[in-house]
Parts: sequence; C-alpha cells; structure tokens
Amino acid sequence: MKKGSKLYSIATMTCPQCQESKMMVANPYKLSTIGDVKDTCEVCSLDLNPEPGFYFGAMYVSYALGVAVFVTIWASCNWFFDNVGVWTQISLVLIALIGLGPYLYALSKVIWANFFFSYKQNAAARR
Repeated sequence: MKKGSKLYSIATMTCPQCQESKMMVANPYKLSTIGDVKDTCEVCSLDLNPEPGFYFGAMYVSYALGVAVFVTIWASCNWFFDNVGVWTQISLVLIALIGLGPYLYALSKVIWANFFFSYKQNAAARR
C-alpha cells in the first residue's frame, strides 16, 4: 500500500489530496467530537467540507460497512462453529456494531471524501 492510492488514504484516515494530515478532529471514540471532520487540511489547505451536507452520502457507505460486519459475523458463526444459536449471533452482531460504530462512522466519511477528492503529488508544496 503506497502513498498516493485511495486505499492508503482510507487506511490511514488522512486527507485524500496530500495524504499527510489526519481528516478527523480527534479519536473516533471521543464522544464530544465523534465523527467531526476538520474544516480544512492543515498541510494542503483542501476544503474538507466543500458544501453543507457533503457527508450525508457517507450514510450509504456506513450502511455498507455495517452490512459487511453483519455478514462476516453471521458467516463465521455458521461456518466455523457448530450449534451457535440465533440469539447468540444477534448478540455478537449488536456488540460488534456498537463497539465498532464510532470507527465505522469516521471511516465512512473518509471513504466518502475519497470518492470526490484525488491525490495530488506535492500538494503541500503548492500551498
């Protein structure tokens, strides 16, 4: 995974344009700033909130990530373990989604931003 790819930006949760500065205001699990994205990138001055409601589309990405977690847990329970009850599976899914919720919320915003912004080499130098 090299700098310059969208996967690098998503995995490191950095600015899609310069891939140096973090996109999120703080740790996703800090409840006072949960899901808050910085207004501009500190390195390349990219406007990370280009218009009101820009990150509403991230709800679809968040839904897809939630479905992926559900399918992974459900498939793991049914393929690798014998006699796992339905309520156990539901409990595991709920615990995983509640535990991963803030991270998936932040990750969905980073993925959404990467749909619209692309990497520009030396973006920090152009500042």
